Amino acid sequence: MKRQFLLLLSGVLALTLAACAGGETDTTTTPEDGTTDTATDAGAEDGDVAYVQVDGSSTVFPISEAMAEEFMAANPNVRVTVGVSGSGGGFKKFCAGETDISNASRPIKESEIELCQEAGIEFVEIPVAFDGISVVVNPENDWAECLTPAELGAMWEPAAEGQVSNWNQIKPEYPDQELRLYGPGTDSGTYDYFTEAVTGEEGESRGDYTASEDDNVVVQGVQADTGGLGFFGFAYYEENKDILKVVGIENKDGECIIPSEEAIADGTYNPLARPIFFYVSKQAMAEKPAVADFAAYQIDSANTNLISEVGYVPLPADLIAKAQTRLQDGVAGTMFEDHSTLGVKLSDKL
Repeated sequence: MKRQFLLLLSGVLALTLAACAGGETDTTTTPEDGTTDTATDAGAEDGDVAYVQVDGSSTVFPISEAMAEEFMAANPNVRVTVGVSGSGGGFKKFCAGETDISNASRPIKESEIELCQEAGIEFVEIPVAFDGISVVVNPENDWAECLTPAELGAMWEPAAEGQVSNWNQIKPEYPDQELRLYGPGTDSGTYDYFTEAVTGEEGESRGDYTASEDDNVVVQGVQADTGGLGFFGFAYYEENKDILKVVGIENKDGECIIPSEEAIADGTYNPLARPIFFYVSKQAMAEKPAVADFAAYQIDSANTNLISEVGYVPLPADLIAKAQTRLQDGVAGTMFEDHSTLGVKLSDKL
């Protein structure tokens, strides 16, 4: 049974996990202005309690949440807070020195690297799992069984804004049904990867869609809209597959592939399968052992069951070993010169 990860309330972009007496877990939200309590800011030490601050991708969030719960149960003197502000929002905080670890569903961009450099922040880039961006529709949609990347592009490209608003504009045999789109906001790495894969330009799409950094808003929107279509990480489809319908995607070999652990792991679910990451501050690891320990915990082969439980695909053993070596050696910088994982094999980079 999949781990039931916590629903993020609409409009609230951070979740704090705190270890309490007896190993139980409290759940509280940070203020809407994004500030955090100074006692827990940036992994500060408070007596015998160590704090680890994580923020970033909503896609990676379920992994960090599950890992934090188990890590804190085994280490009652550590509190790990996990925030959700999207990959881009997370990097802004990370490169400002406000967090220790930044979750990301895409590689760091050149502009974000420059921000980190200006602040004197070195980072280690660690792949943590594989994901397959899942395209979903309302369960009453009985016509869209398989879509091509080009058809998705026709829906989402900038030129479609105000022009493409009906399913029968995608295929003539589709019904006269209004098409409404739901997806991550522009701070999302999932948005960046999806747009690059289907429109050909990262971060370029129509603007007249319902956007949210909270993937549960996308879930709720498509569930309530017969003509709705949305996309998000595989874990969110797995968690909501009883109330949503997933659409197959035609891959480069002309096969219509439904996202699954197997199809994501073997690469047949292309072009929407991709690695997802966390970035850890070298300074934070050096100054706060709990940060280094939590980073290592997330790529411990003994904990891959937590990745599977929340709906993602663990790295194979050989890539886990390479990721562990990268972390132990403190290899700084990104593996992706083009700042993209589209069409790139992780094994060729790690």
